[in-house]
Parts: sequence; structure tokens; C-alpha cells
Amino acid sequence: MTAVTKLCVLISGNGSNLQAIIDAIALGRLEAEVVCVIANRPNAYGLERARNAGIPAVCLDHKNIADRQIYDEQLQQHIEQYAPDCVVLAGFMRILTEKFVHHFAGRLLNIHPSLLPKYKGLHTHQRAIDNGDEEHGVSVHFVTPELDGGPVIVQCRVPIFPGDTAEELASRVQEQERGIYPLVLQWFAKGRLTMQGNKAVLDNELLPVSGYAND
Repeated sequence: MTAVTKLCVLISGNGSNLQAIIDAIALGRLEAEVVCVIANRPNAYGLERARNAGIPAVCLDHKNIADRQIYDEQLQQHIEQYAPDCVVLAGFMRILTEKFVHHFAGRLLNIHPSLLPKYKGLHTHQRAIDNGDEEHGVSVHFVTPELDGGPVIVQCRVPIFPGDTAEELASRVQEQERGIYPLVLQWFAKGRLTMQGNKAVLDNELLPVSGYAND
């Protein structure tokens, strides 16, 4: 019997992508197990989602550990207790240290609300609107030390309509997020997805810079 892929999910807030992962596992669309959820904020609602699903949930409050290196060392220790196959950033609003990223290289994934390399960092929806873009979207990528700069695995695009607010656009993007993150994690769980030479590889084929097309 093949071992089930173990996921550790890191969150900072509501945990909607965490819930999508939990739901996908329950529906059999994601052959994996969330072995722990770790938040950097004690009021992160995603912790409640985890507990409701019977998943160990821990808060490592970043406000109690000012030094970023020390925080990431403690975070790594917490994660390693559960020996996950993959560390899943699901709205984890911290820039990780290079040492941490290198430790989990090839098994550290993130979802970012823009069509990378556009709009790295924060406030992506408003920036897309302010720049007059006609489309926006979301990217799932492997994490490397460069902020939001790791190889893209898949992107999903959404239209920007005249008069859109950042909130309306965010809602449209989040609907796509909940579909593509479990899909990518299933690829990883089945051994189809790897990172090789700082490139995303699916089914032994190098993915293009924009990742697998999923419009």
C-alpha cells in the first residue's frame, strides 16, 4: 500500500484555501492527509477550521519572536515534528528566510493572487485595477528565496470588468484558487510534479514560465 502524502499547511488568516484542501481530501480528489496546520497569528480562523476537521493546529505567534531567523528555526522545528512530504503556504503572510526555504526546497508550495511575475507582494488586486489590466488571476508556484519568484506550476486567469472593486476581483480570484491548489497538490501527491534545476516539471516535461495552462 502506497503511503499517503502528508501535508503541513501554513496560514495567517481565514483559511479558505485550507478548507478547499480539507474538502478535496474528503471528496477523494486529493489523496493526501493534512497532518498539521500552523498559523503565525492567534486569531487566524483557519486554526478553527483545522480543529473542526480533527487536524492538529498550532499558533507560533510572530509577535512573540522578533528575530526572523529564530522564528523560522522554531517554525521548522514545529513542522519537522510531523515529518510532512510537502509544506503548503495557504495565505501565510510572512517572508521566509533563505535557510528555511532551502531546507524545504522542492516540497514548499505557495499560492499567490496574481499572474506572476506580475504583482509580487501585497495588494495585487488593486494594483491590477489601477494599471488598467483587462485580466488578473492566481499562480501556484514552488517557493524559492526570491519573493514570489519560484517556478510557476499553474496559473488561472479571470477577467477584470469595468468598475470592479478590489474586493469583487479578489472574490473572483479566490473562487479559482480553491480549485487549482488541490489540483496541484494532487499532482505532487501522485509523484507527477517535481522541481528540478529551479524549474517546475510535470509528467517529466518542463513547464513553461507561465506554468500549465488552466483557463
